[in-house]
Amino acid sequence: MKIVVTGTEGYLGALLAPTLLESGHSVLGIDTGYYKQGWLYNGVTASVETLAKDIRHVTVEDLAGADAVVHMAELSNDPLGELIPDVTFTVNHKGSVRLAEVAKQAGVQKFVYMSSCSVYGVAEDTVDETSAVNPQTAYAECKALVERDVALLADDEFSPTFMRNATAYGASPRQRFDIVLNNLAGLAWTTGKIAMTSDGSPWRPLVHGLDIAKSIRAVLDAPREAVHNQIFNVGDSEQVYRVREIAEAVGRALPEAEITFGESNNGDNRSYKVNFDKIHSTLEGFRCDWNADKGAQQLVDVFKAIDLDEATFKGRGHTRLKQLEHLIRTEQLDKELFWKVAPTSGIAK
Repeated sequence: MKIVVTGTEGYLGALLAPTLLESGHSVLGIDTGYYKQGWLYNGVTASVETLAKDIRHVTVEDLAGADAVVHMAELSNDPLGELIPDVTFTVNHKGSVRLAEVAKQAGVQKFVYMSSCSVYGVAEDTVDETSAVNPQTAYAECKALVERDVALLADDEFSPTFMRNATAYGASPRQRFDIVLNNLAGLAWTTGKIAMTSDGSPWRPLVHGLDIAKSIRAVLDAPREAVHNQIFNVGDSEQVYRVREIAEAVGRALPEAEITFGESNNGDNRSYKVNFDKIHSTLEGFRCDWNADKGAQQLVDVFKAIDLDEATFKGRGHTRLKQLEHLIRTEQLDKELFWKVAPTSGIAK
């Protein structure tokens, strides 16, 4: 199968693309290159050919001959979405729907979209794929809008599938430290402390990046009728944790680290328990191989191997918001987050 993956130079794309190659697929990457700075360690067995292109500029010709598109390249996480909400909607909503339309015009049969459990927002009861969405941020709202609009494109020739990932964690060569378990592990390693400003009471479902890759492979291999225009929560019902439990898992991997908690939820009202039965019952053989304890230990092993220091942990290369703020401040990106051209060379910065 020929598969186009957007976001191959991102945190999850760096894990997915090599596993697809190892499974015998032909893979073309598309990535605009915002996060090239963020290489933490050499941890992949293969790299893929990657087209340096913004998803808003992808053409039918770019996707010619592809059997499937896996769309992972969006502006990631809530702080970034709140910083530039207008651009977030332009890229994440309009850009993603346009990409699906281009894929359909190119004759692509399967379109796998990386959505998020953040679309559930705040929920008192356990939610599943049939539950109403309640997005609390621009990032989550865009995810819900893409699901709605791309679903309308489904027909006998074009088959989208929507993967609502739990919060990702775990080691990747293009590491992110702006997601909860990874952030707490980095704090514990570099400072010897996990000083929580909240009481750690909100619920968060977690899923390892490699299990996300595994779920995508399962969708690509599944019969069309099993995944056509379907939504899947990606994770495991046994991996829904209170934030304090995530901190405690990191503490077990680094028992010398001191853990403290605040007295409230610190103004963050997002809390949701998610049911993941559907993906396990529908996709034959899919099971999550990782949990918070294994993921925390994996991160500690990587930190030890590369001697992770505080400057690297706090650096812009591994935090989406810091990196884009840098590219905007240095005028390498314009206000719409397109690359500018260096005036003296005619080459994009």
